[in-house]
Amino acid sequence: MTELFSPLEIRSLTFPNRLWVSPMCQYSAIDGVVQDWHLMHLGVLATGGAGLVLAEATGVNAEGRISIGCPGLYREDQVVAWRRVVDFVHQQGALIGVQLAHAGRKASTMPPWADHPVASAEEGGWTTVAPSALAFGALPTPRALTLEDIRQTRADFVAAGRRALAAGFDVLEIHAAHGYLLHEFLSPLSNVRDDQYGGSVENRCRLLVEVAADVRALSADVPLFVRISATDWVDEGWTIEDSVVLAAALRDVGVDLIDVSSGGNVPTASIPVGPGYQVPLATRIREATGLPTAAVGVVTDAHQAEEIVRSGAADAVLAARAFMRNPRFAFEVADALGVEISLPPQLARTPRYGSSGR
Repeated sequence: MTELFSPLEIRSLTFPNRLWVSPMCQYSAIDGVVQDWHLMHLGVLATGGAGLVLAEATGVNAEGRISIGCPGLYREDQVVAWRRVVDFVHQQGALIGVQLAHAGRKASTMPPWADHPVASAEEGGWTTVAPSALAFGALPTPRALTLEDIRQTRADFVAAGRRALAAGFDVLEIHAAHGYLLHEFLSPLSNVRDDQYGGSVENRCRLLVEVAADVRALSADVPLFVRISATDWVDEGWTIEDSVVLAAALRDVGVDLIDVSSGGNVPTASIPVGPGYQVPLATRIREATGLPTAAVGVVTDAHQAEEIVRSGAADAVLAARAFMRNPRFAFEVADALGVEISLPPQLARTPRYGSSGR
């Protein structure tokens, strides 16, 4: 048995292996409700042998969606639609989590294949919000949140988390990366507030730590992850050392794992993208805080993924593009490492009486 395909226990859950599917936006919901596309997309990933499938960024309120085609968990009909997907994933013997998100100043967009980036009011768009009235690139300038708005945002994360549990999700992940709202609060490049949510690192971390504590209180059994951008990759921005401070605070309120990504908060960042380029960030947080971490970012090779876990660089590996190209990427990795993992009976290579088309 390799380290990558060894089980991992977090709270009441045992992950069968440590190769997981990263959230991938599909921009295919209607009025925040997931559709057959999501059943197909997540369903096929559930048959692929991954230890966990994480569903895409899901708005905790309507204005928190990245695009007009992104899903939500702010109405009961959305719970019903998600439950259909979750039940199918469970029928395949897989685990599924959901990413609770608020897109902040990067919200109210069109799907990426549209011929313009920002959704108009007629197309279902809305005025975006952020910690401060600072725009992301050429996107519209957001409205700065009031203290009452912040209190409501905390309540929305709790309500969405409760709905996620009602839908049957096994894992909750709070999205605080990639320049979305909670990341915007963390970074001095997007947060110039002068109240208790701005200024010092501790103040800028306050909202995320509060949200994490609020969501943790919903269940003592369900694993709680937080995805962060460990650095802005910009001078005077959020840094890996800031992330260590944040991760320690999140550990202290009951977060179980930090999902370590980077960047996304400013369009001018120069990011040194390459195989495993974010792994050292996950390692630094793990070593400094004792919290389990997941590494993500251009992990496409079986032996690369195995080495990340075997060396202690991270506790799990998340992949997106590799699973997008091959939803059964985990089987490919297992074969390369000489490991046997269970196949759904429909995919098993044993002969069947009356079979055809061989």
